[in-house]
Amino acid sequence: MLNFLVRKDVRKILKRKDSDAGERGRALEDLRAALFNEFRSSEGAKRQQQQLCGPATALTFNFVIAVGIIFVNKLVLKVVGFQFPIFLTFIHYVVSWFLMAILNALSILPACPPKSTRLSTLFTLGFVMAFSTGLANVSLKYNSVGFYQMSKIAVTPSIVLAEFLLYNKRVSFSKVLALTVVSFGVAVATVTDLQFHLFGACVALAWIIPSAVNKILWSSLQQQENWTALALMWKTTPITLFFLVALIPWLDPPGALSFNWNFNNTLAILMSAILGFLLQWSGALALGATSAVTHVVLGQFKTCVILLGNYYLFSSNPGKTSISGAFTAIAGMSVYTYLNLKQQSSKAPRLASSLPKSKLSKENGSIHEGNFGSESV
Repeated sequence: MLNFLVRKDVRKILKRKDSDAGERGRALEDLRAALFNEFRSSEGAKRQQQQLCGPATALTFNFVIAVGIIFVNKLVLKVVGFQFPIFLTFIHYVVSWFLMAILNALSILPACPPKSTRLSTLFTLGFVMAFSTGLANVSLKYNSVGFYQMSKIAVTPSIVLAEFLLYNKRVSFSKVLALTVVSFGVAVATVTDLQFHLFGACVALAWIIPSAVNKILWSSLQQQENWTALALMWKTTPITLFFLVALIPWLDPPGALSFNWNFNNTLAILMSAILGFLLQWSGALALGATSAVTHVVLGQFKTCVILLGNYYLFSSNPGKTSISGAFTAIAGMSVYTYLNLKQQSSKAPRLASSLPKSKLSKENGSIHEGNFGSESV
């Protein structure tokens, strides 16, 4: 037996097996490291986000969560009687930060891009997030859902004007017509549900500018600076929490800590908080995959779907005027979507034709950054 093991050919076979096992082990380690780097690096995480969550998936995800959280927040503010909308928003962001901290501890949270974004930009995003989300919940407390959705109409022209001033983006005339039809249809659809409080109307008016800036920054930072949704949320949530704490004494009534924190009430608030995290994440994904204007149009589509769903499924009768307005808005949204798809299909051949040139430029190190010129939306 010993003579057999020391034979030269047997020793070669054993060494070959050890070598094969070592190669398989190294290949497995290389694969594991590649997968880890693909997700932990900002470029890899961005690619994964784009592959797993395209525009249709992101918009659908955001639509479902947005519809759910409106009714849950209305339940918390009205039925549960938690009359503290800013503190409710604060709970939302605390839960979001806690969930992201768990992801970060497990090394699942995507990395930030190596090219550092200006601190003032992240600070501004955290600031407008606090005001946008907080004032939205205050508006829901004092106004009807219809008036809340009506106020979103003013966000569309605000975004178009701001993007033109900041990024020189231009909207084609056909898209302006489609957006006008959408806004008119939503206004007609919600005209029968315009219950509002004077203070609530002022809050809704003050909410418009922060909401527009919030959407623009979320979209531009992801598309131009390689941020992922979760990484950007992780960086800006502490800033948002700071400003929400500052807003609580001004916009919330006293007595939040003396609220009846029983099991059912706490469960409803936690459900709202989890939906708040999913809403922020899905909204960030949608803004990164599309544009700020498209995200607003999605919100208006949600209004029409809720109105028509109540009419057809629950025998609610908002009136023929509201029904016709909802269908008019959906028709305008269909035209806007068609124009977007047509524009994307026309851009694809030009991108493909410029690909070899861009690769050559990268190899020669002649990429110019910072001057993007004008852009048509």
